[in-house]
Amino acid sequence: MTNDDTHLAFENSEVAGTGGGPRGALLRAPPPRARPRVAAPHPAARRAATPAAATHLAFATSDGAGRGGGPLGALLRAAAAGAVPLVAATDDSALGSSTPCSEYDVRDLLNHLFAVVVQFQALAAKGGADFSTTPDRLAEPDWRERFAVETGKLVEAWAAPGAEEGTSGAMGMPARTVGAMALLDLTVHAWDLARATGREFEPDPEVVAGLVDEVEEMAPMARKMNVFGDAVELQAGASVFERLLATTGRDPRVRPTD
Repeated sequence: MTNDDTHLAFENSEVAGTGGGPRGALLRAPPPRARPRVAAPHPAARRAATPAAATHLAFATSDGAGRGGGPLGALLRAAAAGAVPLVAATDDSALGSSTPCSEYDVRDLLNHLFAVVVQFQALAAKGGADFSTTPDRLAEPDWRERFAVETGKLVEAWAAPGAEEGTSGAMGMPARTVGAMALLDLTVHAWDLARATGREFEPDPEVVAGLVDEVEEMAPMARKMNVFGDAVELQAGASVFERLLATTGRDPRVRPTD
């Protein structure tokens, strides 16, 4: 959310490093090719500006989902169990494909997600993070294995005693909120990757439940900073995860085209 994407990286904050836009003001990372990207939905997505009341995820009465809040380490472990196999099975031939993130292709998306799992390890330990640049880790032949290793380190970092307590980053954000940003990226970008490569992805229901309240609270500021796109209007009967995607500005009904 940053100006770039779902990974709230308040860029002018230490949490996001030195940068300038909203994810930097919430947490962000420019793509390796220096293409400014707004973590917004695919251009063809049909968006609808909705009043604050309508923007509310209102999941408490939907699909039985209420307030979620398990330990971040456990939620990240569950999210990683879904994301890591998707990344590992991504063929090199798909790296140039477009994604629901309007200015990221698959390669950019994976490099961004790689940066998230690495930088948020430090944030779990109340250290600093630098999202000012995004290395092209996919240039390395073993990038799939390294992603799995770094994601495992991310899980362990947020499972460590005290990781969720206090604040993290230069802006002094609640550590739990900072960790939820990593959880959101790992979940939503896994969906982005699956959608871009013609695969299906359904996250663990506990992970979705753990994100509902966090995303709802992030949404107003995230939209104001162009971290989220406008909420997408969905028909009745949409799942909790589809509504969460719609809140970030993604249209779960649209598939990107090259």
